[in-house]
Amino acid sequence: MKIKEVIVVEGRDDTAKIKRAVDADTIETNGSAIDEEVLTRIKHAQEKRGIIIFTDPDYPGERIRHIIAQKIPDCKHAFLPKHQARARQDKGIGIEHASITDIQTALSAVYELMDEKEGEISKQDLIDLGLIGGPHSADLREKIGMDLNIGKTNGKQLLRRLNMFHITRRQLAESIDRINQEESYEQ
Repeated sequence: MKIKEVIVVEGRDDTAKIKRAVDADTIETNGSAIDEEVLTRIKHAQEKRGIIIFTDPDYPGERIRHIIAQKIPDCKHAFLPKHQARARQDKGIGIEHASITDIQTALSAVYELMDEKEGEISKQDLIDLGLIGGPHSADLREKIGMDLNIGKTNGKQLLRRLNMFHITRRQLAESIDRINQEESYEQ
């Protein structure tokens, strides 16, 4: 799989794993120490080829994703759930620990951000669907994030990502139905 966009990752190990999974160029942020020089390179790459932000599914990775998205509009985003990025024997989380197949799947499901104002989902929708304020909301949000490939979120982040990725109420309801069907098969 050859990817046109430049993939933004955190470090060399991420680059090595990405290059084993796909044919792509990367820019490394060198962890959370992202500076203006790196942001300038990312902005230039965005203008020329486009960018896919593919950071680790942890707090520092989400922080880097947020910094880049704030400074450079119209980036695409790829996500891996934590369980797919977990090292053996629980010694860390990162893109470098994911399988080749999981990386390819995450990159093939890349979303392009839409204007948040275009979103149709409200906070009340999330309450009504049990995604915030309920006893199992966190678990359901995590499953929704995996099903829709938008990453693990808290309630506020979920609302923002659903609307930024222009996911409709219908798509959200279908995702919940899929999750409920999977859980009923497991029981």
